Amino acid sequence: MSNAVTNSMLTALGKRVVSGSLSDASIMRATADTPDFAILPWANVVVANLTRHKMILGTGAGTRARHIYSLAIDLGLPVGVLTVLGTAVAWQNAQMLQYLLARHGIAFLEPEGFPMLPHYLMERGAVICQGMPPYKLWEQNPDIGRIPPQRTDTGCFLIAEAHGARKMIYVKDEDGLFTADPKKDKHATFIPRISVQELLAKDLNDLVVERAVLEMMLNARQIREIQFVNGLKPGQLTAALDGEPVGTIIYNADAAPGRTI
Repeated sequence: MSNAVTNSMLTALGKRVVSGSLSDASIMRATADTPDFAILPWANVVVANLTRHKMILGTGAGTRARHIYSLAIDLGLPVGVLTVLGTAVAWQNAQMLQYLLARHGIAFLEPEGFPMLPHYLMERGAVICQGMPPYKLWEQNPDIGRIPPQRTDTGCFLIAEAHGARKMIYVKDEDGLFTADPKKDKHATFIPRISVQELLAKDLNDLVVERAVLEMMLNARQIREIQFVNGLKPGQLTAALDGEPVGTIIYNADAAPGRTI
């Protein structure tokens, strides 16, 4: 991305921070004058459900991962290194979420601490983990390009599958699955429910979830459906936790009958 394009996306304060000295007293004062941004305005929803639901809160990497992937690709770094960098971003987000929920005793567990995960859930009702799968330098190369194919959506799915979770709910910044990116295509059609087999056959260019998750669903033994809700809309996560068909549900049409989720 060119400097001109990058700078056009920055606020006046952002331009000063990028081009100036971080020890400049006037810049430091200007950053103090900026109102604090509510990073997770829906965190109260998680807290409100602590007494009714056990929750594993997996963090994604978000837009910052896109930035770091872009830089790494420009430098010619391999897929495994991109995965390590993406993991670092998801890790930071997990730590920030831990600080935000610390007053409720909700801890961040690193992968090495997963044997204790059930105990934390029973004691505190929720636990935080970073969503990237543990492949890091051993991430497989994608069929096309160098973006790691198995990212935080995949890692969260694997955690849910390995622990036989009751539900796999993805909290996004949009209502769910569309035929195209609704932020770019005003004609995109919302899809409230679809089988993973039908969705893979459609081969859409834009998906609300990593394609690797859809492929894993075909062989999953525990998670037979996944659900997507808009975290910016109050009440949607609670409704999904309560079993309501809000957002989008993707299910495995070939899954053998078994427990309901």
